[in-house]
Amino acid sequence: MVNPLDSAADTVAPRSILFLGGTGVISAAAAERAVVLGHRVTILNRGQSGKPVPDGAEVLHADIRDQDAVRAVLQGREFDAVADFIAFTPDQARSSMELFRGRTGQYVFISSASAYQKPPTRLPILESTPLKNPFWQYSRNKIACEDLLFEAYRSEDFPVTVVRPSHTYDRTRVGLLGGWTDIHRMRTGRPVIVHGDGTSLWTVTHSRDFAKAFVGLLGRPQAVGESYTITSDEYLSWNQIYGLFARAAGVAEPELVHISSETIAAHSAGHSPHLGPSLLGDRAHSVVFDNAKIKALVPGFAATIPFADGTREIVDWHDSHPELQVVDQSFMDLSDRLIRWARRPAD
Repeated sequence: MVNPLDSAADTVAPRSILFLGGTGVISAAAAERAVVLGHRVTILNRGQSGKPVPDGAEVLHADIRDQDAVRAVLQGREFDAVADFIAFTPDQARSSMELFRGRTGQYVFISSASAYQKPPTRLPILESTPLKNPFWQYSRNKIACEDLLFEAYRSEDFPVTVVRPSHTYDRTRVGLLGGWTDIHRMRTGRPVIVHGDGTSLWTVTHSRDFAKAFVGLLGRPQAVGESYTITSDEYLSWNQIYGLFARAAGVAEPELVHISSETIAAHSAGHSPHLGPSLLGDRAHSVVFDNAKIKALVPGFAATIPFADGTREIVDWHDSHPELQVVDQSFMDLSDRLIRWARRPAD
């Protein structure tokens, strides 16, 4: 039930919304929010995730990369809004554009706040901040998708809206460098590595908070041709983030070992090639966002779940599901190796 005091949940006319994906951390919360608000929600995916979908949502199965299969399952239907959570490359964005051209009033592309200029030359980050990330191919692909879609908007009036989330989490996601492995290390008295000196600022957003703003912009004609950042207004240092996870895990004083992001990236290239680019292209930099634009479109939107509550939710969930407490031995070895290196005697 929607909290009547939640001003972002004001009654709106039901809209027909198609979610591409719909079972991820962000998309599942958004689909659930849309159903609760009374929208007609259809979820299209391959049916392979095994994750539940909200009661009341229609579910269709097809591989979005198979255009003929998608056309067959949609049978020429039209939607007020299509939310695409699973386009990551220009080819995939182009394919979605071909599928939904003329059958939706709004195509919402989920980009990434990691596309913003790295390192940022000013804070807070605004929608007008340049898009440039020389470190991470994932981010450059998202930028290329945006370029393609906005060019289609300018040349043929393709109804694109771009949304850029930052670190968005739910109870299943441990947002530390080593994931659950870092919780395991803290609980067993081992030190954990933290990039840099731990003082860079990071913005964390619960998926339920994100969903309030996201669903509020669906079907809104004034959002077409625009981009929006959607994050919490809470930002914390990485030392604070590790401390909150430690407290939630019952660890009074975690031992944090600070190592430069460049060193972590260099040493992780062999066993975890994605760790370095995502670290250098995102987490290594302070990110604080100005959410004024989305708040102007969705009056009353506010992120209300503090990360202190979020960390308890994450740890409690994993403690009640021991099968999810996966320890990555390669990250254990990397941590031990880097900590030995950091503590080596000075020459």
